Amino acid sequence: MAEQTDNEETTAAAAGETVTAAEAMTEPAEQAQGAPDEAAKPRGAASKGKRAAKAKPVVALTPQERQAQRDAARAKKAAARSRGRAADRESWKAGAHERTATPPREHESGTQKTRQGIVVSDKADKTITVRIDVARRHRRYQKVVRTSTTLHAHDERNDAHVGDTVVVRESRPLSRTKRWRLVQVVERAR
Repeated sequence: MAEQTDNEETTAAAAGETVTAAEAMTEPAEQAQGAPDEAAKPRGAASKGKRAAKAKPVVALTPQERQAQRDAARAKKAAARSRGRAADRESWKAGAHERTATPPREHESGTQKTRQGIVVSDKADKTITVRIDVARRHRRYQKVVRTSTTLHAHDERNDAHVGDTVVVRESRPLSRTKRWRLVQVVERAR
């Protein structure tokens, strides 16, 4: 009986043959000693049988039972959300929501913005194009990020030329693209 595989044992038991206790006990001992098993099963086949034995049988539910299960799960989630909202309310009352004071605004209503930049074009009559360079630290990555914007400013006397450093101030719309006015020329180009 030591040479029989597990499948043969089950077929023998199903056919009504009796296996004595002595034979059943000697077989695992022989396998433990390293007796060669000629028809060894693949490793996965033994675990499949165990999994199949542990698996719960599939029970067909009626639509009403499925709906009752969904309603119970929905009610459980709703209760969890309610508890979370209650905890949020308590933390709010405890003052966890208070933040540091916000810095004062750069631009307050009633005052015009001023910018300093470099003139990149003065070809148009009474108009200059000014490049505003901005270098600021990135909020998350702390790397210095440099950006630039260009704007058109009104230069009544054609005073500024390419390369000049100028100060411009916000004004009413003077044309489709001009919303700034030249205040002063800080430094002349060489």
